[in-house]
Amino acid sequence: MTGQQRTLVIGDIHGGYKALAQVLEFAKVTAADRLIFLGDYVDGWSESSKVIDLLIQLNKKQSCLFIKGNHDDLFEKWLLEKTDNPLWLQHGGQATIDDYRQADKTTVLKHLNFLQSLKNYHIDAKNRLFVHAGFTSLHGPEKEYNNIPFYWDRTLWETAVGLDTNIPHDSPKYPQRMKLFAEIYIGHTPTLRIGNLTPVKAANVWNIDTGAGFTGSLTMMDADTKEFWQSDPLPTLYPSEKGRN
Repeated sequence: MTGQQRTLVIGDIHGGYKALAQVLEFAKVTAADRLIFLGDYVDGWSESSKVIDLLIQLNKKQSCLFIKGNHDDLFEKWLLEKTDNPLWLQHGGQATIDDYRQADKTTVLKHLNFLQSLKNYHIDAKNRLFVHAGFTSLHGPEKEYNNIPFYWDRTLWETAVGLDTNIPHDSPKYPQRMKLFAEIYIGHTPTLRIGNLTPVKAANVWNIDTGAGFTGSLTMMDADTKEFWQSDPLPTLYPSEKGRN
């Protein structure tokens, strides 16, 4: 492998430290690569704190960009306010709380600082958008009224999946949001929902969330070549756990 920089995009991890370690190994990641993580680092499997520790370490060695997901936002709020959110606890939050009961105050503060440093979205020099869930403004993510769509929006992906593939990109019928970018990379909505175990492209939207929080694998994709690497299915890496199921 040459020392040329790759742009590698990583889907939702959900506390699956073993899966993250696998894809870094399978892709033969080096310090020359740029890593873009699409969010949801916590909630589901039992090693959220180890995931964040590894992300912090990677950031010291190479170019990394960390997008904030809805689960990261919920966990940050819990660390700051300690208020119970029953729905969050049911969808993986309890595993994160259990994990962090073993963490010392220094680690918790360091991880809180990491969560507070996360970006809502990123647009690179090739006009590619990287965001956890989506955005709703026809004028682009910088015109969003608040941050909620970045973490929760599914309409971007639903629109892309439902779009007639015969509609050209320059047609007035092509969704205006998608025309703003050469490509859009998202997580948040597992491709398992449409029966796919691998990344899916719909219109110009790439969905890299292949269900690592549930029964699927963690995916890392080269944004230029579209080559991708996947971990073992997470239930095989954590056989005694339920994940987000």
